[in-house]
Amino acid sequence: MLRVAIPNKGSLADDSISVLKEAGYRQRTDSRDLVLVDTENQVEFYYLRPRDIALYVGSGELEAGITGRDLLIDSGATAEEVLALGYGGSTFRFAAPIGKNWKIADIAGKRVASAYPGLVNSHLDSLGIKSTVVRLDGAVESSVRLGVADLIADVVSTGNTLRQAGLEIFADPILVSEAILITRATEKQNPSLQILLRRLQGVITARRYVLLDYDVPKDKSEVACAITPGLESPTISPLQNPDWVAVRAMVLRKDTNRVMDELWEIGARGILVTDIHACRL
Repeated sequence: MLRVAIPNKGSLADDSISVLKEAGYRQRTDSRDLVLVDTENQVEFYYLRPRDIALYVGSGELEAGITGRDLLIDSGATAEEVLALGYGGSTFRFAAPIGKNWKIADIAGKRVASAYPGLVNSHLDSLGIKSTVVRLDGAVESSVRLGVADLIADVVSTGNTLRQAGLEIFADPILVSEAILITRATEKQNPSLQILLRRLQGVITARRYVLLDYDVPKDKSEVACAITPGLESPTISPLQNPDWVAVRAMVLRKDTNRVMDELWEIGARGILVTDIHACRL
């Protein structure tokens, strides 16, 4: 039976449970449950602290898990990312006192406060920069004012909290994180893991795409197919009127309205959009 770790609380937990349900797996209905056995799919789910998941997977106690890319790197565990899941996004940046025009090279020899010391050290090592990383569990933005650090490395959304603390962002992002499926190298060919991977890929693709159906004059079909090329190619079917054809293609959800406008301009009619709930590609 495949053993899979899931975050036990927070938005990462809610989104992970949602995507697993869409993939056809049973999930807990009581947030106090720490283990759920899906007998039909032969998967045992463990609900753990997000920070611990990479360690359990890396040590071999569990075969796979869902956690954040940031948490995997910060843990230093011998687990690997096998699939990006497209939710739980966050961006890590450096921030320092306003008005000093900091550059990345200025970090050398300084104290950097962060709740993710493993992640920051890994990034600084990749840049060849030596500094002291100060681990803090919260209120990282206050560390400079309190004299604990010279700058910080933290998750940044709007930057308002940093500005209120007298800090500004500088340099390129340290990391763009999101929820990921992780495993060990020795488990990648596990048949049960491959099934989980295909199901999750199907859900992710279904969330990104919609199915577009429309009728178009036959002499405009090549132009229409250039607008909606689909994945391999669109499906074209004859209509009772020999001068028209019906076209079906997958289109990125974010592009739907633009594509519909372009199709209308070339004479397409009867344009319909349908959600995709699951797929295998």
